Amino acid sequence: MHQDLISCQVHDYIEIACLYGYRVKLILKDGCGLEGKAIDIFTSPEKREYLLIDNGRQQQVELNQIHKMEVLTAKAKFREVLFSS
Repeated sequence: MHQDLISCQVHDYIEIACLYGYRVKLILKDGCGLEGKAIDIFTSPEKREYLLIDNGRQQQVELNQIHKMEVLTAKAKFREVLFSS
């Protein structure tokens, strides 16, 4: 089974978003979008990486399904990150 990997640089931006608790908008590869506070990154037993966000309830988003992450928090250290397609 082939699993798309994200670059280390993109991974760093996700970690920064979690560290500062940025509010983010995720645009997924299928065109869907969702918003929430970036909480943490974790790896499943199957070695898949997920971003945990909180938008009233906690949701797991597989990193390789994200197309773009927009930061909604004012005065954030960055505004947008494009993931490889």
